Amino acid sequence: MLKQIASLVFIFICTTIAWIILGGAMGFRTYQKDSILKGMVGQLWGSVQKQQAPEVFYEIKKERELKKVKENETIIEKIEDKSNFPLLIDKSDIFVKLKLEHRKKGLLWYSTYKVSYLAKYWISNKFNENKEICFNFKFPTAQGIYDDFNFLINGEKISEIQASSGNILKKISFNPGERKEIEISYISQGMDEWWYIFGENVSQIKDFKLTMETNFDKINFLENSISPTQKEKIKGGWDLIWQYKNLISGIQIGMEMPKKINPGPFVSKISFFAPVSLFFFFFLMFIITTLKKIKIHPMNYFFISCAFFSFHLLMAYLVDHIDVHLAFLISSIVSIFLVVSYMKIVVGPSFAFFEVGLSQFVYLVLFSYAFFLEGYTGLTITILSILTLFLVMQFTAKIDWGKEFSNKN
Repeated sequence: MLKQIASLVFIFICTTIAWIILGGAMGFRTYQKDSILKGMVGQLWGSVQKQQAPEVFYEIKKERELKKVKENETIIEKIEDKSNFPLLIDKSDIFVKLKLEHRKKGLLWYSTYKVSYLAKYWISNKFNENKEICFNFKFPTAQGIYDDFNFLINGEKISEIQASSGNILKKISFNPGERKEIEISYISQGMDEWWYIFGENVSQIKDFKLTMETNFDKINFLENSISPTQKEKIKGGWDLIWQYKNLISGIQIGMEMPKKINPGPFVSKISFFAPVSLFFFFFLMFIITTLKKIKIHPMNYFFISCAFFSFHLLMAYLVDHIDVHLAFLISSIVSIFLVVSYMKIVVGPSFAFFEVGLSQFVYLVLFSYAFFLEGYTGLTITILSILTLFLVMQFTAKIDWGKEFSNKN
C-alpha cells in the first residue's frame, strides 16, 4: 500500500506541475495583451468618463504699470491682471442614462457603455449691477466623442460654440438680480466607470438632483462615492436619484459597470486550483477501493489524472471561440466521458458510473463551477470539503489502518 501511495503522490505532483504551466500560460496570454487590447477598445469606445460640475465665476480686471529700463530709457508697460471669483450654482437638475454594452477582445471582456447626459443649471446675478458671469463646462475627457451636443441659455440654442482643451467657456451677461437657466446635453461613450465630480476638493452644492437610469441590474458604487438617496427597480435596470438641498462634501458620484466573467483569468484561476480537486478525488478513490477491496493500478490513476487535465486544456482553447459557460459544459462532458468509459473497462460499469463518475462530477465539475459564484467560491468549496471529510470519517471509522498499511499487497 505504501508503494501505491508513493506512486499516487508522484502522479499528483506531475499533474500539478502541468496545471501550473497551463495556468501560467493562460495568465501570460491574457495579461500580456491586456494593455494593448484595452487601449484599442479605449480608442473605439473611450475611457473612464468623469463629468465635472461646471465652474461659474466672474472676473475682475486690474491694470498695473510695469517700469522697464532699456538702453538708458525708462519704458512703462501697462499689464492687465485678471482675478476669478467663484460663484455657487443655484440649482442643478441632471439626468444620466447608462446603457451597458460588453465588448470582447482576445480573452477579456470590457465593460463599455453609452451615456446620454442632460443637465440644467440655474445661475443668478446677486449683485446690484450688471455682471458678466463666466460659465466653464468641462467635458469628461478631451479625447471623447460627443454627439448631438446642445448648449441652451433660457431655452435659446447657442450655435456658435468654441471648445478648447476639452472645455467650453461662455461669458453670459446678467442684469442685476437676473436668473438664467443653462442646459447642456450630449451622447457619448466610455468604459468601466462613470463619475460626476462636484469639485477637486471639498465643495458646497446647493439644490442638487441627479437621476441615473441604468439598463443593468448589478449596481456597484465605487470607493469614495456617495450612495443614492433613492433607488427604484425598473425593467432591466435601476432608477437612481441623488438629491441634496445643501451638501458639503469631498466625495463624488460614481458608478462601476458590471463585469462579465473573463475567460482567460477564469481558466487560469481554476487551473491553479485543479490540484485541490484532484487531491480530493484521489483521496476518495483510495478510501472507496480500500473499503471495497478493489485493486486499481497506479497507471489507471495516471490516465484518470490525464483526463482531469484534459478538462482544463480543452476549455483553455475553447474559450477563444465560444462562450465560457458552453466551453465549461463541453469540457466537463468530454472529461467525464474519458474517465467513465475507461474505468468501465478497468473495474466494471457499476463502479465506473457511480463511484468514479459521481466523484469526478463533484470534485472536478462542481468544484470548478464554484468559481462562477463570485463572492461564494471559497464558501462553496469549504462546505463540499467538510461534507467529504464527514462522509469519509463515517465510512472509515472501523477500518484497522494498521492492518491495511502492513499489508504488503
